[in-house]
Amino acid sequence: MTDVVSPAVRSRMMSGIKGRNTLPEVRVRQLLHRLGYRFRLHRKDLPGSPDLVLPRHKLAVFVHGCFWHMHAGCKFSKVPQTRADFWLAKLDRNRERDRTALLALREQGWRVLVIWECLLRQHRSDDDLAALLAAKVEAVDGFCELSATAPTPRQESDAPQRR
Repeated sequence: MTDVVSPAVRSRMMSGIKGRNTLPEVRVRQLLHRLGYRFRLHRKDLPGSPDLVLPRHKLAVFVHGCFWHMHAGCKFSKVPQTRADFWLAKLDRNRERDRTALLALREQGWRVLVIWECLLRQHRSDDDLAALLAAKVEAVDGFCELSATAPTPRQESDAPQRR
């Protein structure tokens, strides 16, 4: 299947994709701030440069886009048909980088919360999402994932293991 836009237009579109201050990330930040949590953004001194860090709670929060981080079982994580080999390699590297960062953070004693984009798309009500976030910030023991596709968050025992 050929692309519906020219290579120049596609290049301009792809260059506009940013890795920080995305809409899902900003929504999580607003909700956590409204709940009274204070955090730091994108701490480069921590593995994986987490999107949000709550130092008082020793919690690193990642807000993952379902496509870019290949969220298993999610309708938003389809591999493009064009140049599939390129995309699979790129997205696999992203997942491996995520796994490495998570393990390094856990080894340093950090608790890790991964929030998937599909959860934020599913929850239209900020109040419902805020209540869920508040509960998880306090209850995460090691590792937890929040997703619309997996009703039960994964626990540390289900976290990615070293290969």
